[in-house]
Amino acid sequence: MLLGTRKLAFLSLLMALAVVLIILSGVLEFNTLFLLALASFGVGIAYREGGFAIGFGFFAGSIILSVLLAPNKLYCITYGAMAFYLLVSELIYDKLFQMKSMAVKSKLLWILKYIAFNLIYVPLLIFAPKLIYAGKLDTRLFLVMLAAGQVILFLYDKGYRYFQGNMWEKVRRKLKLNE
Repeated sequence: MLLGTRKLAFLSLLMALAVVLIILSGVLEFNTLFLLALASFGVGIAYREGGFAIGFGFFAGSIILSVLLAPNKLYCITYGAMAFYLLVSELIYDKLFQMKSMAVKSKLLWILKYIAFNLIYVPLLIFAPKLIYAGKLDTRLFLVMLAAGQVILFLYDKGYRYFQGNMWEKVRRKLKLNE
């Protein structure tokens, strides 16, 4: 999909803003996850404005820039997981959008989102638990972290959907990106 110069310029500035938010997450330690989540919303915006190829390019570009510029490289992994989830989530939504039954579509969408999330989250929890929890991770704590991840996914996804449906649509109209 070809992008207009206005969209291309906007997405370039949005990528710069995402990288700045990733860098700030390492500087302002008290709200790291919020800043990383906000930065990852840019991938969803890029996907909605330009399709999968543009969204993936935004994802890859922001990862490369953040690895080069961010002082805390572990936050780049967290950002990458959050942004990759949004990219996959938007792709799933697009593929299911063509279904007729709204009830089936909604349930299947959430099932596929949880599968996609757990394909990202569980390996991180098993192979790199220090990214999520600094202490020793025993079986009981692993199960608690697994359940907490499901709740956090629900909240993160609802926050993202609210942002896309309410806030981004208003900004999009003001920026006249649909022209």
